[in-house]
Amino acid sequence: MEFKKNQMVELYIDDIGNEGEGIGHIDGYALFLKDAVIGDKVRARIIKTKKNYGFARVEEVLEPSKDRVEPKCPKARACGGCTLQHLSYKKQLEYKFQKVKNCLERIGGLQGIEEKMEPIYGMDEPFYYRNKAQFPVGTDKEGNLVTGFYAGRTHHIIDCTHCVIQHPVNESILLKVLDYMKKNKISAYDEKTNHGLVRHIMTRVGFVTGEIMVCLVINGKKKDLRNLYQLVDSLKEIDGMTSICVNINKEKTNKILGNKIETVYGPAYIYDYIGDVKYQIGPLSFFQVNPKQTKVLYEKAMEYANLHGQETVWDLYCGIGTISLFLAQKAKEVYGVEIVKEAIDDAKFNAQMNGFDNAKFFVGKAEEVLPREYEKNGVYADVIVVDPPRKGCDAKLLDTMVKMAPKRIVYVSCDPATLARDLKILGENGYQVEKVSVVDQFSHSSHVESVCLLSKIY
Repeated sequence: MEFKKNQMVELYIDDIGNEGEGIGHIDGYALFLKDAVIGDKVRARIIKTKKNYGFARVEEVLEPSKDRVEPKCPKARACGGCTLQHLSYKKQLEYKFQKVKNCLERIGGLQGIEEKMEPIYGMDEPFYYRNKAQFPVGTDKEGNLVTGFYAGRTHHIIDCTHCVIQHPVNESILLKVLDYMKKNKISAYDEKTNHGLVRHIMTRVGFVTGEIMVCLVINGKKKDLRNLYQLVDSLKEIDGMTSICVNINKEKTNKILGNKIETVYGPAYIYDYIGDVKYQIGPLSFFQVNPKQTKVLYEKAMEYANLHGQETVWDLYCGIGTISLFLAQKAKEVYGVEIVKEAIDDAKFNAQMNGFDNAKFFVGKAEEVLPREYEKNGVYADVIVVDPPRKGCDAKLLDTMVKMAPKRIVYVSCDPATLARDLKILGENGYQVEKVSVVDQFSHSSHVESVCLLSKIY
């Protein structure tokens, strides 16, 4: 059967894809549908066709799945930030567990891996969990100021000041900033023309300390923000307001933050904790966005590292030292590696602030620093911890890790496909997977974190 664009079809959703999209089949032809749930019967419009599969848009849910729920946010479908909000939370957790398991089996070749997987660590309250937000600012068709989030795969702003996965304080912040902009005729940035002043409103919230940061990203100078004291006075009314700053970004780019930061009120940072470790967090700092689940993730990494006070640990892709300092509580010495100099500066400060003199940090690519230190200085590791970006570990890094032959490798991953690829390589070079934990770090999205323990086979 041949399908055409704009053709209407009825189909049953029998599978779920890598991004959480529903999958239905007609005569063996697969159609991928955003906002569809396994068990749905839908009427859909075909929007794109390939030889063996296509994409369709749900026009009507004829018979809803038993696992379909009403999204808590009325903007969920348009926004695209919460691709799974229409799926029951129980089913979301099942999907994420299976996503990791399937990748480890199909890509990693790890048959029977489910026996080594712990039950997924979900959230008691899977809403209002994010401690960082970046809201683009623009105008609607009538010229009214709006802020919210970009619709999926576009730069069209969905007007939304109440996001159900962000900390609730964000709504008050956004309304105050918009009110200030309207009263003082402050323009929003237009990325098509590169004109206009306010590009983004960035917020950070310390879930333990209660400290709040607001950072306006602007296409200009701080003095261009007329009567800025009005905004400061208004934001200071919010309990916990600690830091108000301006980030200068005049580049015609999709990059949200520029490098220059000017403080307006308070310091250019806030503090928060993960467990007993305190961290200083600035506008440019990398810090996990879900602090409750980050604690779960790091405690699991600590458990898998199995430290007794005599171990040398290398933490690769260490960021501002979040995992490094967690491990430093029990290790003899920890060495962190991160390519971003500012992150290493933060890591060193955080180590000093917490009184850890057993944590040292290197600036550079992990795949360059570790081979250099191993080959030239003969560094040693009892345990190596890696927490790479989505692309996974570099081949040269994996090769050096194998040569160093640590007793244990703890692999923290945000992408199960590259995790599985790297575990297969390590498995072919003398390591076996002992345990796997899946952590729901990003509720209502298709993203998932996992942590694996590998041990050296002697």
